[in-house]
Amino acid sequence: MRLNALVPLTLALLAAPPLQAETLPKAIQQLQAKGAVIKGSFDAPNGLRGYAAEYQNNGLALYLTADGKHVLVGSLFDEQGQDLSAEPLEKLVYAPMSKAVWAKLDNSAFISDGKADAPRTLYVFSDPNCPYCNLFWQQARPWVESGKVQLRHIMVGIIREDSPGKSAALLAAKDPAKALQQHEQAGKASTLKALDTIPAQVQQKLDSNMALMEELGLAATPAIFYLDEQGRLQNQQGAPQPEMLGKILGKR
Repeated sequence: MRLNALVPLTLALLAAPPLQAETLPKAIQQLQAKGAVIKGSFDAPNGLRGYAAEYQNNGLALYLTADGKHVLVGSLFDEQGQDLSAEPLEKLVYAPMSKAVWAKLDNSAFISDGKADAPRTLYVFSDPNCPYCNLFWQQARPWVESGKVQLRHIMVGIIREDSPGKSAALLAAKDPAKALQQHEQAGKASTLKALDTIPAQVQQKLDSNMALMEELGLAATPAIFYLDEQGRLQNQQGAPQPEMLGKILGKR
């Protein structure tokens, strides 16, 4: 599934600015007034004019009739069954959306797990007290240890009262990657201690990670973000089923 079907995004995340209302036909402006954010226009057959819109975090194709007075909403197929709406929506809505979210993830406070030159990168919102985060950490070991995947753990604290302090302890560690590995390897036997006093710089990182998690509409950990084989951003919430691991992590 596409990211837009899974994660609510704020309009601030979208890279492409909407078209100005004064450049749009009145019929399109009426839909804009109802909440459709027009991202661009494209050619369509038989006198139609296509517009790509973002509406309630989904891509939407609008087709203006030749008289400029009516709008058709939805996918347009040709006689070969090809969806003529797919490519414009990918270019004008989904690709900018994915690029903007990936940039946000890339600028978060994360702990790297795996080789820096791994061909595949995943971002994972993680809580130190989350058993399903630990499960995914274990599931991913063959890919991480073979150098094929780097996990980037965006540390948050939402599960227990001491979760923020434990995330802070990992972020503040002399070697965060080693500290995270020791914690995850130990599982329930982990001796990770929460910081009683969180340094301001570390608190700022936690606050930024939490703000990003809320901005993306996430309510639980792990929340996994990855690029599929077509380079589209995808999201998996919760530890994936075994049959999903190859899709998320790639070939072993």
